[in-house]
Amino acid sequence: MFVYLNALFVGLLVLSNIIGVKLFSVGDFVLPAAVVVYVITYLITDVIGEVYGKEAARKTVQAGFFTQLIALIFIFIAIQLPAAPLFGSQNEFEMILSGSFRVILASLLSYLVSQNFDVAIFHRLKEKHGVQKLWLRNNVSTMTSQLIDTCIFITIAFAGTVPTSALLGMIMTQYLFKLIIAIIDTPIAYVLVKIARREKSSSTIKASA
Repeated sequence: MFVYLNALFVGLLVLSNIIGVKLFSVGDFVLPAAVVVYVITYLITDVIGEVYGKEAARKTVQAGFFTQLIALIFIFIAIQLPAAPLFGSQNEFEMILSGSFRVILASLLSYLVSQNFDVAIFHRLKEKHGVQKLWLRNNVSTMTSQLIDTCIFITIAFAGTVPTSALLGMIMTQYLFKLIIAIIDTPIAYVLVKIARREKSSSTIKASA
């Protein structure tokens, strides 16, 4: 289960960088498609931390950061490769896959700070409550880290390019959406933790047999 959680975490991170260029509307609110995917990564690190420990969660975050860097390098290489004559979508390919350096920098910095903060808060609460109140540490760690993530990303990516009022509006809109997702995914956290604990217990029994 640990391998699958890590694979899902890294896969969702890379996917969020790719689909981030798509904007969608919810009423009057405009959001990047990546927001739906990215917020789930915090759920995964919480599950990993709950079952496998703080160090495992930190290594998952580090692996995600490293994988994003590698993915960006290979995407850059793919864009620079000369297009074959029969490939007539080079401009569209570049437009979708190439983000500005500023947006990429904002994404990486907000990820590194917020994900590590999420792990720290989650385990501080776990030290206080033990295995009880998973719902509390899952929600508190995700809600606070998502606020940090949103503030850092929006500020670095768009400060100076849009009015301050619009900047604050973008932060509030994205954070509100992430907050709703964080609340909704709490039952999923309990299910995943239960499955992971059962699998871990089964593996321990087999190893000692």
